[in-house]
Amino acid sequence: MKLYRTGKAAQLLGISKPTLLRKIKAGEIKAYRVGKEYRIPESEIKRLLEGKIPDKVVIYARVSSRDQKQDLERQVEYLKNYCASKGYQVAKIITDISSGLNENRKGLKQLFKLIESGEITKVVITYKDRLTRFGFKYLEQYFNSHGVEVEVIFDDEEKTPEKELVEDLLAIVTSFAGKLYGMRSHKKKRLVEAVKNALRDD
Repeated sequence: MKLYRTGKAAQLLGISKPTLLRKIKAGEIKAYRVGKEYRIPESEIKRLLEGKIPDKVVIYARVSSRDQKQDLERQVEYLKNYCASKGYQVAKIITDISSGLNENRKGLKQLFKLIESGEITKVVITYKDRLTRFGFKYLEQYFNSHGVEVEVIFDDEEKTPEKELVEDLLAIVTSFAGKLYGMRSHKKKRLVEAVKNALRDD
C-alpha cells in the first residue's frame, strides 16, 4: 500500500497542509500515524478525488561522454514516446553527460530536489544503469520513501552477466582515467581504447 506524506497529499488534493491536518483530526480523511507524522494511503486520496491520480513524471536520460550526444537525443525521444503511449504527464526532462559512477551529476542533483519537494510521482529511465552504475536498489528505496516510483523500461536481464561485467569495468576505467588525465585528454582516450581492445581479444 502506497502512503503519502502530508505535504504531498495536500498538493495532490489541492488544499493546504494545515487544512489537511485539520480534516485528518476531524476524521474526514483517513490517515495512519507514523511516529509524530501522518501518512495518507493512496486509496484515500483516490477516493477524495473520485478518480485516478495523474502521474507527474520526470524523464531521466544519461550518456557517459559528449561524443554520445546523438545517443542521448535518441534516448530522450524514446522516453518521450514511451510516456506518451502510457498517458503520462511529463513534468520535466533531465539529462546528464557523465559517468554513472559520478555522484555529483548536475541532473541527478536536480532530480533529488524534485523528489524531495514532492513535485513528481514517477521517474522513467531506459535501463537501471542510466540512473546509477552501482547501488540502484538504495536509490530506488530512497525515491519510494518520498512516494516516487522508478519505472525501468528495459529489463537488465536482457544483458548477459559477461556484458554487464564488461560495461562496469569500462565505466570504472573511464572514470578513473578521466580523473587522472582529464575527461577530454588523449591519454584517457588511449587507455580506454586499450582496455576495450583487450576485452575484445578475450
